[in-house]
Amino acid sequence: MRILGIDPGLQTTGFGVIDADGPRHAYVASGTIKTSGVAVGDLPARIKILHEGICEVVARYQPQCAAVEIIFVNVNPQSTLLLGQARGAALGALVSRQLPVSEYTAVQMKKAIAGHGQAKKEQVQLMVQRLLNLPGVPGKDAADALGLAIMHAHASVSFDAMSRSTELTRRQHAIFKGGRTY
Repeated sequence: MRILGIDPGLQTTGFGVIDADGPRHAYVASGTIKTSGVAVGDLPARIKILHEGICEVVARYQPQCAAVEIIFVNVNPQSTLLLGQARGAALGALVSRQLPVSEYTAVQMKKAIAGHGQAKKEQVQLMVQRLLNLPGVPGKDAADALGLAIMHAHASVSFDAMSRSTELTRRQHAIFKGGRTY
């Protein structure tokens, strides 16, 4: 199964693509989509770049599913709203390409990758490098996206087992302890 991980951000959105075959994971690609060339106040242009960039990644690497980070509430509500719009652009691009999308918090991803939910970015980078046997340390945003893809590879095994044993139905509020899935 090919999995695309997305770490949304208004200035820099990280993406990571892995192939998962049971407990084995193979690195395919990773990188960032940057909107720094656009004026800070031009939100529609930034959203367009993010949407088109993610659509291009999906077209190039042909993932079968995606994992996206759920945003947290910042001290600054304006920052949270802007990040939410970047996340919305990512979700819109993925759903428009017919990809099933699962969502996880940063704490869930850090706990799955580094062993504790308060891991620093550098710890996540080093663990992603080790788990995927990469020759170098990936960038921070790309490492988070790869971490989301790795976490989803592990979580999807559990989701598949649950779906075989019971009928899964979408919850109205779309939230459950392990994240969100659509």
